Amino acid sequence: MFLVDYLLTEEQKMLRELCRQIAEEKIRPQSRQLDEKEEFPWEIIKILAQSDLFALCIPEEYGGMGTGLLDLCIAAEEISRVDGGVAASYAASFLGMFPILLFGTEEQKKKYLPDIAKGKKLTAFALTEPEAGSDASAVTTVAKKDSSSYILNGTKHFITNGGDADIYVVIAATDKRRGPRGMSAFIVEKGTDGFTFGKKEEKMGIRASSTRELVFSDAKVAKGNLLGGREGLGFIATMKTFDQSRPGVAAQAVGIAQGALELATAYAHSRVQFGKPISSFQGIQWLLADMATKVEAARSLVYNAASMVDRGIKDVGGASAAAKLFASDVAMEVSTEAVQIFGGYGYMRDYPVEKFMRDAKITQIYEGTNQIQKNIIALNLIKKYGK
Repeated sequence: MFLVDYLLTEEQKMLRELCRQIAEEKIRPQSRQLDEKEEFPWEIIKILAQSDLFALCIPEEYGGMGTGLLDLCIAAEEISRVDGGVAASYAASFLGMFPILLFGTEEQKKKYLPDIAKGKKLTAFALTEPEAGSDASAVTTVAKKDSSSYILNGTKHFITNGGDADIYVVIAATDKRRGPRGMSAFIVEKGTDGFTFGKKEEKMGIRASSTRELVFSDAKVAKGNLLGGREGLGFIATMKTFDQSRPGVAAQAVGIAQGALELATAYAHSRVQFGKPISSFQGIQWLLADMATKVEAARSLVYNAASMVDRGIKDVGGASAAAKLFASDVAMEVSTEAVQIFGGYGYMRDYPVEKFMRDAKITQIYEGTNQIQKNIIALNLIKKYGK
């Protein structure tokens, strides 16, 4: 139930219903097994691909559906409502796709986007390193140019879809003397000589999503795979990609919060104490009301940020950061309160609500911690009103 009418188009409503049906019929029955075994959800990925859900946000000339970011947020939210890990595997492919769409040459777009749109090839975005997380400019992976290629050396870690994706957009320094302006981006395909995978991380949550190290040891990448065909685009490509991907993370958070709220409400209606359903107690009612209101407020911020991108507004960094900040905090708060409503049962693996709490936490961390989001929001305020 939505408390706000978002004036979605009929096509967007149909998309929401399709994603909800897939989530309920195909994902929910497997959710616990995928979490316990930490399996990448290949069967579900194939279903999402067959439903054209990887074609969202990609223009029709490259095999996509020509839809906007709001459509992707709707899809990510509905999948996350059932399983945040599966949603992470799905949405991470868009994180790797956006740099190619935004900054790729026409040749690069024609080469890679059609297979991405079909779901034939997943993508990943490789920025994070042991010493380069919140400080995106601190990458130590280097790319040196030789006669016909670039030679990459370094290690990336915490890379979502690492090992399972076929296409990687990798940020590396081509001129360390220039700092952020000396960072470049490369499209690196799985199977490239010198490109291997390291440790697969064992995580607290989103366990159906793979997170691995990427290792580059004299990996030879053709000059034609330099993103945009020129050096120095790495930092700006990263920042602009995050402006478009953060509403997707925020949508994931909203979906997790919505799923936890629904579980808590249903449980409160069925759980009897003192001869009454606990949903009849004002303390529980007020708690549910606060949870529902915050989820809706978060959804509004997410849909607004995505709509700003779709309308072509260039300066969306503040709106994207606000959506990600608020929605992820709401996801953590609502999922924690949901566990509380379940009481002791909420702490047990027999009930699904504890998984929502575990899945929620990462939304406050990846694609920029919430402390970084506050910095972005503050800098936008100062830029506008601090004259």
